[in-house]
Amino acid sequence: MKFTETTIAGAWLVALEPRGDERGSFARSFCTAEFAQHGLETAYIQQNVSRSARRGTLRGMHYQLGEHAEVKLIRCAAGAIYDVLMDIRPQSPTYGRWFGAELSGANNVQMYAPAGVAHGFITLTDDVEVTYLNSRAYAPGQEGGLRWDDPAFGVVWPAEVTVIAPKDAAWPDFQR
Repeated sequence: MKFTETTIAGAWLVALEPRGDERGSFARSFCTAEFAQHGLETAYIQQNVSRSARRGTLRGMHYQLGEHAEVKLIRCAAGAIYDVLMDIRPQSPTYGRWFGAELSGANNVQMYAPAGVAHGFITLTDDVEVTYLNSRAYAPGQEGGLRWDDPAFGVVWPAEVTVIAPKDAAWPDFQR
């Protein structure tokens, strides 16, 4: 795996390095030793799968509060997404900034999202599947979110939002 720091403190892009032959390819998407070598979370207790049928589906911007804040390792297994992090950690040197990257089944890149950042994505293709490794279990009463088009961040989304849950459309603006 190849680890590349992003412009958000503690967030990384992790590129798989597939090895191929006449059968296809094989790659590691997680290795405790390599993640520990970079000072990253190695204990994940939950894996989630998200499927979206249509291009332009936006999911986010979500986070868990307090002790329920979770590290996520996000991978797009099929199709393509534009994955976005918003840094809402007051003590972070990148507080108030955002970062986005394309993740796809073809480019083999994952996003490592540190605890305390808001996360979401928009689908760039139809028939998208995204998997998440989570360091904490989902705690319904500890969920938070921000509007995807919050002017405090000014995220530049590469596709028009055509499908969004009412809850995601109604998240409040970020309050510094």
